[in-house]
Amino acid sequence: MARLLYRLGLAAQRRRLAVVLIWLVVLVGAGVGALTLSGTTTNNFSIPGQESTTALEKIKSAGGGGASAQVVIKAPEGQKLTTPENAQVVGGLVAKLNTLPGAVGASNPLDPAAPAVNPDQDTAYSTVSYSAPPGGVSTADQDALFAAVDQARAGGFTAEVKGEATMAAPHIGGATEAIGVVLALVILALTYGSLVAAGMNLLTAAVGVGIGVLGITIATGFMDLQSTTSALAGMLGLAVGIDYALFIINRYRHELREGKDVPTAIGTAVGTAGSAVLTAGITVIIALLGLIVVGIPFLTQMGVAAAATIVVAVLVALTLVPAVLGFLGKRALPRKQREAPAEAEAESKFYGGWIGTVTKRRVSVLLLAIIGLGAIALPVTQMRTTLVQIPPAESTQERAEALLTDAFGAGVNGPLIVLFEGPQASQQAMRAVGPIDAIGDTAMVVPPKPGPPGMPAMLTVIPESGPTSEDTEHLVSDLRDYLAGLDGVDASVTGATAVSVDVAVSLDEALPIYLVIVVGLALLLLILVFRSLLVPLVGVLGFLLTVGASLGATVAVFQWGWLGDAVNLDAPGPLISLTPILVIGILFGLAMDYQIFLVSRMHEAHHRGASPKDAIVTGFKQAAPVVVAAALIMFFVFAGFVPAGEPAIKSIAFALAIGILADAFVVRMVLVPAALALLGERAWWLPSWLRWLPVLDVEGTALTEERPKPRERETVNA
Repeated sequence: MARLLYRLGLAAQRRRLAVVLIWLVVLVGAGVGALTLSGTTTNNFSIPGQESTTALEKIKSAGGGGASAQVVIKAPEGQKLTTPENAQVVGGLVAKLNTLPGAVGASNPLDPAAPAVNPDQDTAYSTVSYSAPPGGVSTADQDALFAAVDQARAGGFTAEVKGEATMAAPHIGGATEAIGVVLALVILALTYGSLVAAGMNLLTAAVGVGIGVLGITIATGFMDLQSTTSALAGMLGLAVGIDYALFIINRYRHELREGKDVPTAIGTAVGTAGSAVLTAGITVIIALLGLIVVGIPFLTQMGVAAAATIVVAVLVALTLVPAVLGFLGKRALPRKQREAPAEAEAESKFYGGWIGTVTKRRVSVLLLAIIGLGAIALPVTQMRTTLVQIPPAESTQERAEALLTDAFGAGVNGPLIVLFEGPQASQQAMRAVGPIDAIGDTAMVVPPKPGPPGMPAMLTVIPESGPTSEDTEHLVSDLRDYLAGLDGVDASVTGATAVSVDVAVSLDEALPIYLVIVVGLALLLLILVFRSLLVPLVGVLGFLLTVGASLGATVAVFQWGWLGDAVNLDAPGPLISLTPILVIGILFGLAMDYQIFLVSRMHEAHHRGASPKDAIVTGFKQAAPVVVAAALIMFFVFAGFVPAGEPAIKSIAFALAIGILADAFVVRMVLVPAALALLGERAWWLPSWLRWLPVLDVEGTALTEERPKPRERETVNA
């Protein structure tokens, strides 16, 4: 593999202009495609075949499955909405809502047949129905809705709006995200001692993530994708794109300081660091594609989209980066190092002291790392998940929910719908009103509207508790237990809260299977890389501590509210259901990146004859500085999505940022070297019955033993 990548690096350097132009054409083509072929995204998470999803599809087929919004109106202080003057205002608002673009109708909250006014008669809400599906309401239609609500605030009335029709797709790029990128640029500049090299690193990564995200945008024109897909792929693609380029550029600079000419240095960098990049990228891709096995369509879409972005990032690192290095030449080094390359490579006293302490006090630091990460992981035992998102602070959605909660109770924000089907559906639904109301935790049961015989019937259950409450989750289960005992009718519980409960259960059941599959496949890959059983095992066990600490810290902050102001948390509550499985998949791939980059240098030193301890020290001092820089870059990129991030990705970005810190600075730079020092020569043991395994040569040993000669030497400006 190292020889093949060496030749690829040389080819990219020789044909650098063509390579750069090809990538630019791909980027421009992706941009044009995104502008002309893109479609809409959806915020609706559901799993085909589940009771709640099937019932929603049936309701949709009957014309009731589009997006909706609830417009809440409150009378001026001390007044009631039912007075003739105020009722006229409400009627005017409903008439306006019925004429909104994209809307198919709006209910009248003062209609005696279906009232939606509180007992005090000072607060009511109108439900506006749209033909577009959830997440498909256009920005123009949303603006018209918000404008109608603004007009309703005249004369002392309070008016706010919430619901699926008001949701906007998560944005990519913003002030805090930009700060994260700027900090990454600063770290790169400090690492390289060259702003030109730092800018080139960031630029090549931007090309890769741009192509990846634009490709996902094009895909929305042909399939329904979740609105968070682009944001997650962009966040991950930018982080790994910067890091993969960093590893290759750093090795290229090392070869230049060793006195190599530019073509040879580029070829060697791609053959050695590029081998590690390819292996690490494959590990991340395995983790993301493993989501397919879970069998949940929206997770499959996210995994495939993110994996495709990683593929682009790897290809950019292996082709575009060496091509641009061909143009940059020796200017990748600071001027002083260009003039005296032999004097530029000096051992770092800091990293030498670090690894010396870790190997000397290996037992104590190993125990300290395990206990520390274990303590941070403790809150994960109380983790709760939901798909119900808390609206942004100070938003009209938040104010609408507060008005509804004060007037009707918290449960009105998460109603449950019971769909009855069968010859006597309407009669059965009417008879079920009393027993359902007696189940407990029900604030109100709205009877079904009369319909023709044989047609389905729906009744609405308003819980006493909010949509993220455990009591509401139990109510869903209790409702299904009761309905299962009814004869002559098929009854299903649906609604956003029921869908959330079903998805959370499915994800919880899929998580152990996913973890076993992904960890197992990656373990096999690491055995091939290091030709050892214990080194991969230590790496994987360290990852379990990493993910525990990552999710434990996330539960403490987002679910319990600890230090919530530091992350601009609107309100504590259960984690988004996607958080655990996505964090495990992404973080596993990234953790294995650091394992490969750090331990491969130790393996290289051991292969050359160094003792186990000396190999750890030598490999650590060579790889630790760049691993630290890479980890800090990833941390700042992920952290940039936290303060102003969308609720769907805020907790995921936080978990990844904390996981990167824990994995790079505790697991890979403390726990792993301490464990390897404790194991000694046994760390590199491979049973005789496994020695037939192929040699991947991630360290580029073949290049150092017999370096292939470039077919031509080119004069590159220094």
